[in-house]
Amino acid sequence: MEIKDARFIISNTDVDKCPRPDRPEYAFIGRSNVGKSSLINMLTNRKSLAKISGKPGKTRLINHFLINKEWYLVDLPGYGYAKIGKQERKKWEKSFRNYILIRENLYCLFVLIDSRHEPQTIDLEFMGWLGLSQIPFAIIFTKTDKLMPDELEENINHYKNKMLEQWETMPPWFTSSAKTGEGSVEILEYIEEINESTKNSD
Repeated sequence: MEIKDARFIISNTDVDKCPRPDRPEYAFIGRSNVGKSSLINMLTNRKSLAKISGKPGKTRLINHFLINKEWYLVDLPGYGYAKIGKQERKKWEKSFRNYILIRENLYCLFVLIDSRHEPQTIDLEFMGWLGLSQIPFAIIFTKTDKLMPDELEENINHYKNKMLEQWETMPPWFTSSAKTGEGSVEILEYIEEINESTKNSD
């Protein structure tokens, strides 16, 4: 898939104010500072479509972008660390969890995982909630350029082993680097395959 057009549509905290659910939608989420904005900019080949910040927890809204006038890419708030009050964080998390549960045209949620770290409880619990809620999702291991190939393989295998303690099989997963462009082709092909399969099923 070649992204020829990518434009910002709307930001909000209320799923009821999202665009009409008349196109396939793919959302991206992960712990704060996982490299989500950089990944979105890499996928769309735009330098600043998604705002990048050095401060974790900067994205606090549900951000919709229309891609090729055919499908929506959604930038969701990160979960986990953020320098905000407890009540505001609860409200924030409730908004994106409602979006995930209610949004009828959400075809896949991409969960971003920092490939440099050991499996984190917060990630495993979040994906467990997705499984129980029957939300289709895939994993993207980010920042792979910061590891040697054998280190990356070891870390991913560790993650697989940890997940397979609770899951019968691994969900689809990809490796990516916003710096080198790794994973862009594979992730966009995966989105295109889903789009095509839904067209054929209509």
